[in-house]
Amino acid sequence: MVGPLLVVKDLVKEFGGFRAVDGVSLELFPGEILAFLGPNGAGKTTTIAMITTLIKPTSGAITLGGVDVVRQAEAAKALFGVVFQEAAVDRDLTARENLWLHAVLYGLPRSEREERIEEMLRLVELIDRRDDLVRTFSGGMQRRLEFARGLMTRPRVLFLDEPTLGLDVQSRERIWSYIERIRSDYGTAFFLTTHYLEEAERVDRVAIIDHGRLIAVDTPGGLKASHGAASMDEVFLTLTGHGIRDEQLDAASLQRVFRHRRKQ
Repeated sequence: MVGPLLVVKDLVKEFGGFRAVDGVSLELFPGEILAFLGPNGAGKTTTIAMITTLIKPTSGAITLGGVDVVRQAEAAKALFGVVFQEAAVDRDLTARENLWLHAVLYGLPRSEREERIEEMLRLVELIDRRDDLVRTFSGGMQRRLEFARGLMTRPRVLFLDEPTLGLDVQSRERIWSYIERIRSDYGTAFFLTTHYLEEAERVDRVAIIDHGRLIAVDTPGGLKASHGAASMDEVFLTLTGHGIRDEQLDAASLQRVFRHRRKQ
C-alpha cells in the first residue's frame, strides 16, 4: 500500500486560553478525496490554515510529501494548491492573464507558462474564453477558472474550501467532474470542505471535527453503517448535534434527515 502523502499528528492551536484545534491527527493518501466536515467554529478553517502554512501550530507535526510544513514552509507551498471560497481571480483581467500572473508569482519557468495555461484552460473548458475579461464570466465559469489557477503548479494536493457553494446543480456537477478527471489524469489528492452533505457521499473518506477534536474518520459507507444511518446528513447530525442549528446546511439536506426519521 502506498504511504500517506499528508500526515497530521497531534495538531494543537491555542488562541489565548482557547484551544481551537485539540490534538487532530489524520492522513491523506495520493489520489484520495477527503471531505473535512464540521459545524461552524469546529476548527476546520484553523486546521486547514495550519496545514497550508498560513498560521503556525501551537504544537504537533505536519508533513506533506515528506516535507515538514512548519519548518520548511516554502518547500511545502510548492506541493499544494488552494481554491478559496472567496474569489481570488482578478475580474479586470482576462482568464489567460490571471493564469499568467499566478504562474509568475509561483515561479513557473517562462518556457512552460503558455503550454500550462493552455492545458489548464482546456481542462476546465474555458479555452474559447481565454481572452475575455473575467467580469463577463458566470459564477460557475469563475469557479472553473479558480480550479485552473489552483492547478497551474500541478500540486500534489489541492485544498478546496466549499468548492460548489452558491452554484446551481449543473455547475456543481461540472465541478465534481473536474475533480474526478484531475484525480484520474494527474493523481492529485483533494482535501475539501463542504456543507452540501450529499457531496460527502462522493468522496473516499470523511473526517468530522467538532469542538476542535476529530471525532470520526472513515469511508462514507463505513460511517453510515457504524451509526445505522441512511445518509451522511444523519451521520453528521448524530455525531455533532449541530446539524439543524447550523444555518449553512442546505434545506434539502435537512429535509432528507427528517424524511428518514419519519420512516423509522
